[in-house]
Amino acid sequence: MSQTLLAGISRTTEPQTMLRRFLALDAAVTGANGLAYALAPASLGRLLGTDATLLLGLGLFLTAFAAGVGYLASRPQPPATAVKLVVDANALWAALSIVALVAWLSPTTAGAVWIPAQAATVAGFAALQFSALRAAGR
Repeated sequence: MSQTLLAGISRTTEPQTMLRRFLALDAAVTGANGLAYALAPASLGRLLGTDATLLLGLGLFLTAFAAGVGYLASRPQPPATAVKLVVDANALWAALSIVALVAWLSPTTAGAVWIPAQAATVAGFAALQFSALRAAGR
């Protein structure tokens, strides 16, 4: 991804600001998703065709993960090692979502659309964060 494209997406040419904005967006989206899973696992489980207990566990994990990513976004210069862990976790989440869809989940039509869509979103966060980290020269 080019520096110009990243700057256009984040409305700044400052790599640290880009990185912090991408982390903050990740935290907001992941936190909202996690809270939804944690607060309504039974109804979302029926909608998506997944186990409510699984969604509850994922929701609690995602909420905690989002809090950590939000903390990184609040730092003037997020530590590169921590950002790399977020990038790796996002990439792993995206890959495991697709593996789960193919290997062991039997989702409804809504779930078959939602799971790859959220995997693509998380993979996008990983790519944006990685690119911003590289642009920051770390």
